[in-house]
Amino acid sequence: MAAKLYIVYYSTYGHVERLAQEIKKGAESVEGVEVKLWQVPETLPEDVLGMMGAPPKSDVPVIKPSELPDADGFIFGFPTRFGMMAGQFKSFMDATGGLWKTQQLAGKPAGLFYSTGSQGGGQETTPLTAITQLVHHGMIYVPIGYTFGAGMFEMEQVKGGTPYGAGTYAGDGSRQPSELELAQAFHQGMYIAGITKKLKETA
Repeated sequence: MAAKLYIVYYSTYGHVERLAQEIKKGAESVEGVEVKLWQVPETLPEDVLGMMGAPPKSDVPVIKPSELPDADGFIFGFPTRFGMMAGQFKSFMDATGGLWKTQQLAGKPAGLFYSTGSQGGGQETTPLTAITQLVHHGMIYVPIGYTFGAGMFEMEQVKGGTPYGAGTYAGDGSRQPSELELAQAFHQGMYIAGITKKLKETA
């Protein structure tokens, strides 16, 4: 039976969603892993999103907390808000209390990816503070470390992402993930899919 990997994200302007798409490609390159994209529910009213200039949501299905236990592993993604995960994703995690009480997610691997507005905007603090969500659920946090190789040491161009996970810089919103950032996202998907598969086979 194939290992199930869920990529669950929140994206306001599309930057996190673009990373999620590339992570999915990487994960799908691992044989024996079934990959699915999910969005978490939006919490802002449509009129507020309109004033923010946020584009319409894609047709990626919206996940319910009760659907999380079906997966064998996860990669969670979100933009930063003041150095922490966006409130929409935090609200979703706040709704997983029933799963926490029964520890239905315990022992499942999970990685993180993210988008920030600037270089000092939370590329490390955002995943670092998000780890608490995984810890309370008993999940196994899977960072990418320096497995991406030379791309981790790029100094000639602006590049998001850290040993914690893939990342991008949104800037004023006009900047899109670079080829190097997308390559790191692909790597993260492939890397965590492989680990999810191994854990599934030994369970």
